Amino acid sequence: MRAAWALVRRREALTIVCTNSRRAASSAAQATPTQGATTLTLTQSHVKGCTSPALLQTSLGGLLDDLARRQPDVEAVVSLHQGSRLSYAGLQQEACTAAAALVSLGVEQGDRVGVWATSCQEWVIMQFATAKVGAVLVSMNPAYQTTELEYAVARCGMTHLIMSPGWRASDYVGMLQSIRAEVPTLRHVVLLGSGESAPGLLSWHEFLERSGMAGAREAARARAAGMDLHTPYNIQYTSGTTGRPKPALLSQHSVLNNGYMIGRGCRLGPADRVCIPVPLFHCFGAVLGNLATLATGGTIVFPGASFDPARTLAAVQAERCTSLLGVPTMFIRELELDNFGEYRLDSLRTGIMAGSPCPVEVMRRVQSKMHMSEVTICYGMTETSPVSFQTSIQDPIERRVSTVGHIHPHLEAKVIDPVTQGILAPGEVGELCVRGYSVMQGYYDDPEATAAAVDAEGWMHSGDLVTLDAEGYCNIVGRMKDMVIRGGENLYPREIEELLHSHPAIAEVNVFGVADARYGEELCAWVRTWDHASVSEDDIRAWAAARVSRHKVPRYIKFVHSFPQTLSGKPQKYLMRKQANAELGLDQAETVETA
Repeated sequence: MRAAWALVRRREALTIVCTNSRRAASSAAQATPTQGATTLTLTQSHVKGCTSPALLQTSLGGLLDDLARRQPDVEAVVSLHQGSRLSYAGLQQEACTAAAALVSLGVEQGDRVGVWATSCQEWVIMQFATAKVGAVLVSMNPAYQTTELEYAVARCGMTHLIMSPGWRASDYVGMLQSIRAEVPTLRHVVLLGSGESAPGLLSWHEFLERSGMAGAREAARARAAGMDLHTPYNIQYTSGTTGRPKPALLSQHSVLNNGYMIGRGCRLGPADRVCIPVPLFHCFGAVLGNLATLATGGTIVFPGASFDPARTLAAVQAERCTSLLGVPTMFIRELELDNFGEYRLDSLRTGIMAGSPCPVEVMRRVQSKMHMSEVTICYGMTETSPVSFQTSIQDPIERRVSTVGHIHPHLEAKVIDPVTQGILAPGEVGELCVRGYSVMQGYYDDPEATAAAVDAEGWMHSGDLVTLDAEGYCNIVGRMKDMVIRGGENLYPREIEELLHSHPAIAEVNVFGVADARYGEELCAWVRTWDHASVSEDDIRAWAAARVSRHKVPRYIKFVHSFPQTLSGKPQKYLMRKQANAELGLDQAETVETA
């Protein structure tokens, strides 16, 4: 029996109370995700990953140096929109040059160096250059506007910034100049591209030329040789859906090994070519994409500066890619292309779907129509570098499409009652907590927020509601803040989304709660249909009512062409909820519901 929840909701604040939870007392069972299905039988929701393969004991710079020696001529980065190709030897040479240039600009170990750009080979170069000199790479969202830019620079005390001239309608140079006086820590700015620099900025060419200054290369090499594996390396700003984004601080050891384990989970190697249309400022592109590929000796392929479905499939065809990454929305848009059948995709074998909940029906279509028989689902969060669960090609097909797999090697997870903190029995819904090498070092310069997220025993509290079954497979129920309480009944939007995704007319759907005077909350579904599909709200309600209890059928249904989402493809339900309440004229006053 699932735990019974009581909830007090005041606007965005939640207090959750759990009662009637069953307990089971036994030690954590060890899962073996890389070996597929396991005979393990849990008596409580607590698992430990296997201890093989061993964690890499090298720095990012050391990894690249080793690969450049072992396979110098293998392509490391192919950036199609830039018309450029870098071998491993070439990437290492560029990274060493950029590292020396950073030293010449006065970058010290621990200085925060931002990269504000779309997908490009320079992004990868800076991933390794900053690592070689012990700087902290600050990942910057290309969609930032002036206020967000100022916050991201000031919040971490950024000292140096590598940036594009702009993107789409955004003038990065103009935005930077407008806030420069407000961010006194920012000492040097480098402008990417082949053109001339702007006043007060260095061009990329001028930046690289500084590597020739006396002693710069020697100093960079000496710093790289003495690098501590646990050196703070990357600041990733969290999505910030209900408040200011928090700067999660990750180490070289955590992101490199997470990338390595992800690559192993996809069976990547030097023969693989990985198409990466996801943005690099996010862990999906930087770790699941770049580092998973390079840590296993493969080739990165950037189809464009940002995602375009036709350009992505064209890149797969032209480069004979064996792996393709994307959030569910990206795969849906690729499958929707009118000329989808014209692309030759038979080189594909594997890939990763992650970033937001992965609908079962979309997974099936990707496997069958895109030749991605070994596609995996990854689950994680920025604060865990990011992946903690991944499906395996050896898992039964039903498990591969309906769960997020097993715990990653060298990590530990448990599902707890959010109030008592006790470990729940298998199958009970509770909060997922993760512990191990991948957990962040903390939120930069914010010990209070860090203590609220990572407890004294090192457990990262995810805020996600999940179940672990008796075999250790994890299923994501939803975010704690997204759970809908209708008349005291717990409703999980993810469950209803999975149902509606199986409707033949529905391409995408997001389900969330809106205010209701009688029940406290009611279900609302925003639906995007396949092109040329014809279906009404009543049709969907009738179809759903024949398959689930009536209280799980959305009271409100709205047809939309798109959804509010982050640049990395995560749906922003808080914006949908706000807009829906306003459009429906619903009272968002304080409500109190108990089980």
